[in-house]
Amino acid sequence: MSYVGLNGSVVRQDQAAVSVMDHGLLYGMGLFETFRTYNGVPFLLERHLKRLSDSCRLLGIHHQPDPVMITGWLQQLMAANGLSEAYVRYTVTAGEAPLGLPSGQYTAPATLLFAKALPPLKAALYTEGRALQLLSVTRNSPETPVRLKSLHYMNNVMAKRELDERNAAMGTQAEGLMLTADGHVAEGIVSNVFFVKGNKLYTPEISTGVLPGITRAVVLELAEELGVEAEEGRYRWGALAGADEVFTTGSVQEIVPVTKLIDVEGASHRIGDGLAGPLTGKLLQAYRKKAGLSSP
Repeated sequence: MSYVGLNGSVVRQDQAAVSVMDHGLLYGMGLFETFRTYNGVPFLLERHLKRLSDSCRLLGIHHQPDPVMITGWLQQLMAANGLSEAYVRYTVTAGEAPLGLPSGQYTAPATLLFAKALPPLKAALYTEGRALQLLSVTRNSPETPVRLKSLHYMNNVMAKRELDERNAAMGTQAEGLMLTADGHVAEGIVSNVFFVKGNKLYTPEISTGVLPGITRAVVLELAEELGVEAEEGRYRWGALAGADEVFTTGSVQEIVPVTKLIDVEGASHRIGDGLAGPLTGKLLQAYRKKAGLSSP
């Protein structure tokens, strides 16, 4: 039997419900954050909650998350589900409101907390890397000045459907890469993208419509600490193909090397010598040290 968090309580999953009049359901007015624990403690929680609270303010959702309260709530939920470590999703929906497009403030949002076992990841993933599949689904333009991690997730869902079809046909386990409508590299389905060329680090700028990822920001900070020059800009697919190293970032899978690129026609291109590059390894080690782990 699984348990979920609902409005500060821990309840059986089959007993949890939100109203059919919730504007999160009716209009996608809601936000979420995904993160993970290390040694049972949610990592970078304050950063995730700041991004969420800033987004709530933009959408007119009155919600100021309390990291102490959420940490305690999560510990209860993990205990109920028998978890020592967890993949976590914290969701805020706008709450009940009359039928019709909203224009006012949401003063009674609903909060949901999910915790499940972390996905099994082989150590070889961080040395041998994975493929990055170019998709025909393009990244849509955000409805707000900066992309929000909102409940409006159809673009990512359609990209995931295309990726699953391609992975099944080719026997791969690639992450998918979306370009902008004008052909610039944007981001993965569940990740931000970086590449290395000549000891310099590059990543698409926020103005391309990518999510300002928490792990993305930490990697840029770690690069500065390591004395590595970093640039945010606009890049074509060919820039990745000509890179010395490529990697993706995300809160759950951390920093994952990309050792092969696959274009929309199915042609593949190896990155470097087909193994994780030196800067990718250094950044992963520094990231895990920040998370309280001794080594990759």
